[in-house]
Amino acid sequence: MQQNDTQALPVKRFFSYLKAYKLAFIVAFIGMVGYSALDTFVISQVQPVIDRSLNNQDYGYLRMAAYLVVPVFIIRGIFNFMGSYALSWIGAQVVMTMRQQLFSKYIHLPVSFHDQQAKGNLISKVIYDTDQVARAAGKSLAILVREGALVIGILAWMFYLSWQLSLVFLFVGPVVAVIVTFVTKRFRTVSRNIQKSMGNLTSAVEQVVKGHKVVLMFGGQQKEQDRFAKKNNTNRQQTMKLAVTQTLSVSSIQVIASIALAVVLYIASTPGMLAELTAGTFVTIVFYMVMLLKPLKQLTTVNSEFQKGMAACQSIFAVLDEQIEKDIGVLDANEVKGNIRFNNVTFTYPGKHTPAIDNMNLDVPAGTSIALVGRSGSGKSTMSNLLTRFYLPEQGQITLDNTDINEFRLTELRKNIALVSQQVTLFNDTIANNIAYGVAENVSRKAVEKAAKLAHVMEFAELLEDGLDTMIGEDGSVLSGGQRQRVAIARALLLDAPVLILDEATSALDTESERMIQDALVTLQQDRTSIIIAHRLSTIENADQILVIDQGKIIEQGKHQDLLNKGGAYAQLHALQFGE
Repeated sequence: MQQNDTQALPVKRFFSYLKAYKLAFIVAFIGMVGYSALDTFVISQVQPVIDRSLNNQDYGYLRMAAYLVVPVFIIRGIFNFMGSYALSWIGAQVVMTMRQQLFSKYIHLPVSFHDQQAKGNLISKVIYDTDQVARAAGKSLAILVREGALVIGILAWMFYLSWQLSLVFLFVGPVVAVIVTFVTKRFRTVSRNIQKSMGNLTSAVEQVVKGHKVVLMFGGQQKEQDRFAKKNNTNRQQTMKLAVTQTLSVSSIQVIASIALAVVLYIASTPGMLAELTAGTFVTIVFYMVMLLKPLKQLTTVNSEFQKGMAACQSIFAVLDEQIEKDIGVLDANEVKGNIRFNNVTFTYPGKHTPAIDNMNLDVPAGTSIALVGRSGSGKSTMSNLLTRFYLPEQGQITLDNTDINEFRLTELRKNIALVSQQVTLFNDTIANNIAYGVAENVSRKAVEKAAKLAHVMEFAELLEDGLDTMIGEDGSVLSGGQRQRVAIARALLLDAPVLILDEATSALDTESERMIQDALVTLQQDRTSIIIAHRLSTIENADQILVIDQGKIIEQGKHQDLLNKGGAYAQLHALQFGE
C-alpha cells in the first residue's frame, strides 16, 4: 500500500503543475476530444453509406457526404492544432518552471549537498530529466487524451450498433488493465535506471572535458574510453530493457484485441446474428475493431513515455525537497569591526570519523592578521568554511564582534567577509563584471579600475584589445592562472569587507606575479582582520600571529621569528621549504 502511495505521489504532484494552465488545458482537451470525436463520426458514417446509398440506391446521401468530407477534415485539423499546440505550450511552461526551480534550488542548497553530489548528475537533472517531463506533459498527455477519447467513442458507437457483439470487450478490458499495471511498474523502474546512467554519462564527459590536458599528458585516453564505454553500455542495456518491455506489452495487448476480433467475427457468423446485422453495421463494427488496435498500441507505447516522465519527476522532486541552507539569523551586520573568536569548536565532515577541527580555541583581534600553516588536510580551510557558515560546527561557538555568527543573516555575514581561494571561480563575462561580481549594482567604473590597478590586473588587461571589457570565457579560460587569481583579488579589494580570508591566494602565481600581488595584499589587509591560509611561508612572515595546525588542533602559535627560534614544527616546515 505504501509503495502505491509513493508511486502516486509524483503523478499527483506533477498534475499540480498543470493547475496554473487550466484554460490552456481546457483548449487542449476540447481539441483532442473534438479530433477523436470527428474520427469516430467519420467511421460511423460507413454504415449509412453502405446501407442507404449502396444497398438502397440513395445516391443523394452519398453526394451530401462528398460535400461534407473536406469541411469535416478542415475542422478536424483545427481541433488537432488546438490540442497539439496547447499541450506543447503547457509542456514547455511546466519544464521552464521546473528548470527554474531546480536552478534556484541549486544556488540555495548548502555546500555540503554540492560536495556530495556529482556535478554531471545535477546537470543531467536540469537537461535530461526535465526533457522527459516535457514529453510526459506534452506528447504523452496528448496521446492519452486523444487516443483515450477515440477508444471510448469507438466502444460507445459499437455498443450502440450491436451491444451483443460489443460485450466481448467487457472481458478484454480487465486483462488489458492487468498488463498495463504490470508494465507501468516496470517502465518506472527502468526509467529511473536510465536517468541514473545518463547522469553517470554526463559526469564522465564533464570530467574528461575539464581534465583534457591531464588525460593527454598521462596517456589516459584508452582508460577514459574504456570507462566511458562501460557506462555507455549500461545506458544501452537499460534502454533496451525499456524497448523490450514496451514491445512485449504492445504485442500482448494487440494479440488480446485480435482474439476479441476473432470472437466477434465468430459470433457474427452465427445464423441468428447474421439475420439481425445489416452489411453496413457489420462492416462498421469490424472496421471499428481494427481501428481499436492503433489507439491501444499508442496508449501502451505512450505509457512508457509517461512513466519515464514520472520517474524524472521523482528525481527532480527529490532535489526540490532538499533543505536549503539554514538561515536562522535575524541581525544586520552594518558596522563589523572584525573581532573573531573560536570557542571550543569541533567539526567533522559528513561521512568522516575523524574531526577536521577538534576543540579549537582561537582569538583574532580586529584589524590583525593571522596565518594558518600546516600539512594538507590539517583543517586550515575548514576554519574558513566554518567562519563563512558553509558548514556548521557540531560543538562550540564562533563569534564575530562577540556575537554568534549564527545570529547574523547569511547575506549580512558574508558581505562582511571577502574570500579569495586557490580555486578561483570566474564567469563567462568581462573582466570588469567579474571584478564587480557580488558588489552593489551601482559600483562605479572608476572603483572597478582602481581595484584592478591595485591587484595588478590592469598590467595584462591593457594589453588586450577590449581591456577590462574583454570576455574571458568559461571559468576565465582565456586568462592564465596568475591572471585569474589577480581578478579574484581585485574582486575582494572592491568588496572592501572588514574580514579577509586568503585561502592559498597566491598558490597559482609565479614568482614575479607573487611579488606584485604581495603589494596588493598589503594594501588589502590594512585595517582588516585577515586570515591567511598558506603553504608558502614567505607570504606570511609579516603576519601578527602564525598558527601551526595539525589534525584540527593548534600545536604552535607565535610570530615568525619567535617560532623559528623555538625550533618546533614551524621551524621544520621553514627548513623544508628553504632547504635549510
